[in-house]
Amino acid sequence: MPKLKTNKAAKKRYSYTATGKVKRTKTNRRHLLSNRTTKQKRQLRTQTAYADKTCEAGIKKLLPYGN
Repeated sequence: MPKLKTNKAAKKRYSYTATGKVKRTKTNRRHLLSNRTTKQKRQLRTQTAYADKTCEAGIKKLLPYGN
């Protein structure tokens, strides 16, 4: 059986936790930050966002060796 290729775009966006959940970064932190309040920007700083359960199976196919 040949090795499976990891999707490089998914590799940059997602990672796995120790329990197997798919971790992702939050959106809306790249540009146009002057329009947002300080509270919004502070809440976007945390990295603890998880992928939705409906998308998780698809992401795990793209990252076969993550977990």
